Amino acid sequence: MIAPMQEKMKDLIRLYNGEKVQPTFSEQEMKNRLSKLRKHMEEEGIQAVLFTSIHNINYYSDFLYCSFGRPYGLVVTQNKQIYFSANIDGGQPWRRTFGDNIVFTDWRRDNYYRAVKQEIPNEGKVGVEFDHMNLDVFKKVGDALPNVHLVDIGQPTMKMRMVKSDEEIAVITNGAAVSDVGGAACVEAMAEGVPEYEVALHSTQAMVREIAKRYPHTELMDTWTWFQSGINTDGAHNPVTSRKLQKGDILSINCFSMISGYYTALERTLFLGSLTDRELELWEINCKVHRRGLELIQPGSRCCDIANELNKIFLEHDLLQYRTFGYGHSFGTLCHYYGREAGLELREDIETVLEPNMVVSIEPMIMLPEGTPGAGGYREHDILVVKKDGAENITKFPFGPEHNIIKK
Repeated sequence: MIAPMQEKMKDLIRLYNGEKVQPTFSEQEMKNRLSKLRKHMEEEGIQAVLFTSIHNINYYSDFLYCSFGRPYGLVVTQNKQIYFSANIDGGQPWRRTFGDNIVFTDWRRDNYYRAVKQEIPNEGKVGVEFDHMNLDVFKKVGDALPNVHLVDIGQPTMKMRMVKSDEEIAVITNGAAVSDVGGAACVEAMAEGVPEYEVALHSTQAMVREIAKRYPHTELMDTWTWFQSGINTDGAHNPVTSRKLQKGDILSINCFSMISGYYTALERTLFLGSLTDRELELWEINCKVHRRGLELIQPGSRCCDIANELNKIFLEHDLLQYRTFGYGHSFGTLCHYYGREAGLELREDIETVLEPNMVVSIEPMIMLPEGTPGAGGYREHDILVVKKDGAENITKFPFGPEHNIIKK
């Protein structure tokens, strides 16, 4: 009985179920990405790359995995790329992956590493993501490939992703428009007595429907809205609660659309009904910083210089100590959960120079704690595409007191 069972319960299988679906990007776009990677591999003497992160696997294969505790991988050599997926996913990875696919089963522990051993030559240098791979996975890859020298590919690929193609910018621009739809839906749902989660649900549903309309071929996942009110506005990433809106509340909308792993965001400060003079003053100062930030996004500008320039405005008003994070960051195939292009952030310690086709946000925020006049979190958020002679703001939802005091 054992032999027939082993025959039926294989470690690695191919599951070509159905046909390839319409991809997000053209074949030439995907080949261009792989060509840049392979050029780097050749220059550095890297025989193969094993990607494990959601963002790099998505970038080089056009597939966004959901791990549920299982490892996933994408192997790239000079003559092949092959994606490792779990049997629980069926044929979906094959249908949506650019390139080939091999499926590892659950019948024996660590079948994933049997795929690693089968598909990667046990010699020379192999690139892995030091900023993603944990020690357990690192050791198991080393055990599967004992003659290999593991080197970092995370930092080089981050730099490759920082400058976007025209096809990527088109997706990101659509994503920003979807986030604007989510913002409008938030305003539509706001009213005294309505809980935060109801506003967030209305916005999320509006964005999902808009993505389905614009990209009927894509998977619909990881689009959501965080909506905060009152004291809950003190953190930019605070999840929604059951708190009910009250007249005079400071409000914050955070609409995150996700199209094929490409993440965009809209964030706005609003007030329900009325606000105090101090609240208006603080809001207008943050908007002043925001407007100046929009002006400073230019090719040739350094990230650190932009941050230091904006710091001066907050310092003028004795508010610099209330800043809570950097002034903006890169947008592309990333998310709060999946990773970020940390080399392109508007912070005092980042010297990266802005180039055409980089995509960055401007998102100043100050937070005054409870008991302080004007207490709450104030923030705005726009996304800009750097051009040869300036920048294009692809966020269209208006900001500031003249637009976002909600009278209901």
